[in-house]
Formats: sequence, C-alpha cells, structure tokens
Amino acid sequence: MPSNGFPDVVIVSGARTPMAEWVGGKRGDGQPGGAFVSMSAIDLGAVAAKAALERGGIAPEMIDHVVMGNALQTSGDAIYGARHVALKAGVPQAVPALTLNRLCGSGLQSVVTAQQMIATGEATWVLAGGMENMSQAPHVLRGARQGIRLGPGAQLEDSLFVALRDSFCGCLMAQTSDNLARKYGITREEQDAFALRSHRLANTANNNGRFAEERVAVEVKAGKKSFVVDKDDHLFPDTTAEKLASLPTAFGPESFVTAGNASGMVDGAAALVVTSADRAKAAGKSPLGFVRAYASVGVDPEIMGIGPAPAIRKALDRAGLKLDQIDLFEINEAFAGQFLAVQKELELDLDKANVNGGAIGLGHPLGATGTRLIYTLLIELAKRGKRYGVASACIG
Repeated sequence: MPSNGFPDVVIVSGARTPMAEWVGGKRGDGQPGGAFVSMSAIDLGAVAAKAALERGGIAPEMIDHVVMGNALQTSGDAIYGARHVALKAGVPQAVPALTLNRLCGSGLQSVVTAQQMIATGEATWVLAGGMENMSQAPHVLRGARQGIRLGPGAQLEDSLFVALRDSFCGCLMAQTSDNLARKYGITREEQDAFALRSHRLANTANNNGRFAEERVAVEVKAGKKSFVVDKDDHLFPDTTAEKLASLPTAFGPESFVTAGNASGMVDGAAALVVTSADRAKAAGKSPLGFVRAYASVGVDPEIMGIGPAPAIRKALDRAGLKLDQIDLFEINEAFAGQFLAVQKELELDLDKANVNGGAIGLGHPLGATGTRLIYTLLIELAKRGKRYGVASACIG
C-alpha cells in the first residue's frame, strides 16, 4: 500500500476495436470510409468491454462499476452510454455505470475515475474505457420545436463541424495548432516530417502484428448481411514526404495544417479492467501496469494543444519522478504542430515518444483515444522491459 494510505491500483487487461475511417473520409487504400457507420459508439464500446473482460479472464459478475468516456453523443441511445455498454457486456443489472466527457481526454479520465473509485473503496473492479462514432454525428435543425416560419431561413447545423470549433475563443481546433507552430517556430516542413514518421511507424506496427495484439474484430450487421472489421483502415502505407508537401493547408498560405499532418477522423472504442493490486493478486491476475499519478491542467484555449506539457509536469511531480526517468510516452497527435510544440516545451526525446506512431497515422476517435493510449503504452513497456510510461492528450 502506498504511503498515502490508498491501495495500489492496477490495470489487468484491455482491448480496442479497429480504428475505422469515418464515413466522410477515405481509407488508406483510397476506398470510402464508414465501416462502422451503422454501429453506434455504444455498440463499439460493448465489443471492446467484452473483449477486455475475456482477455483478462474476468467474469462480468466481478465488475462493480463501469465508466466510459464519450465526447460526441451521436446515437439515439448515447444518453444511456456506459449503462448500455455494461448491460451489453453482460455486467449485472445492479452494477452502476457512469458516462463522462472530458473531450479528447475522456478515455484517460475514465481510468482516473476508476482509480479514484478503487482508492476510496467505492468500487473493487471497474470496467473503464472510451468510445466514439464520428460517422453518426447528426445534422441538427435548431428552432424547429417552436415552429419554422414560411420561407427560407431554416438551416441544418453540422454537429461534428460545430464541435471542432471552440466558440469561446472562436478557434477551430486546427487553428490552435497553427497558433502553436507560430509561437514555437515550427515549420511546415518539420510538421510534415513528423507526420511522415507517424504514418511510417503506424504502418510498421500494423505490418509486424503489433496492433493486432490490441485489436478485437468487430462484426458489423448491415441489413440481412454482416461483415467483419478486423484491421485499422486509416493507415496510409504509400505516404511520402513529397505527397505530404503537396497537400493544401487548411487556412491559406499562412497555415500549416493539412489532411496529412493532422489526426485522422475515425470511429472506435477501447476498454480496460482496473482493480487494486491486492485483489488482482488474490484473483491470480498479473497486472499490465500500475496507475501512479495523474493530472489535468487548463491552458489558453487559443493554444489548447500545449496542455500535455504542464499536465505531464504536474503528474510527474505528484509521482515524485523526473522527466528523464520516463521510458516511454504516448502523447496524442491531434496535429503535428501541436505535438511538436509539446515536445519542444518539454525538451522531449523523440525516440521515447509514440514509438508505434500515433493519431496522425492511426486515427483519433475522440472519447476512445485516451484509453487506447494507455493500452498501447502498457503493452509497449512490457515488450521493451521498461518501467515508467506517460500517456497524455490535449483536450479541445
């Protein structure tokens, strides 16, 4: 038991679905995306949750709380969120569930909340994770409930596009990355070079079976037929520096962000089983890793992507560790400029970071990404025989 009197909290198993290109984009092979367009985030979350339980040999009856992150509630049943995930995963009806939203940090927060529940005795075994289906983000007709006047005026609102703009500062998320690139003197060439690294590392991890260790196949029903999705399809194996350099920027000649150096919009889910070290030992389960510390820090919304830098510093301080003691980092790649700003701010050794690529190469299913980062990190630490890892994401 740690010196603070709370029990050690461990993660014993996990799983994730494939990362499937959203319906509005094209897969890495040039074909249209949308493999999960007919499958809600809730159903994706249930698949990941079931697999996490099965891989850990954890009976659903052992779970006494379920916590799932979800950023955009895009299906009709999304309001029930974690509760429906729990029921579909076979968790007993008497077990409570919590759906939370910390935007792109939701999947991280689910594990933090699980840790808090276990440390304080509120729960013993927690199923934690995140889920997202961006393909199902609806178009909204606002004001229709009180009636629409004759003539033009009623307009559909794209809920996905609106969500990508922070109305407080008037910034699209991609613009916050451009702001950081200017602040830290990061060129378009540097951003494209980092993006190429992410694409190549993700493809290598896919080709050598590394990602297969994380994934669980998903059966998708389409009318009377069904098909299986068992691969990440945002991967672009033929990406080159020349192709990346040829892509237009999002906001004109002064911008840096392109479709090639930004995270991919994908649908997916991930889940982990969290408990105390003592209970894991009593159940004969070997932990994948321990939850040592965590932190969240607010920053200027116009440069929201720098958030991982102060948050990592704060978490390390709480853990009593120095940056150079960390063996591996998984920091979400919302945008290449955003990641490189964090790297510069922390003076981070790139050889320790995102060693299997990141969201630029693999994709970023908002509420699920944080859980995916943790799971990827734990597996990689074990493979390399390393001790300390940090998972972090900007939240905007």
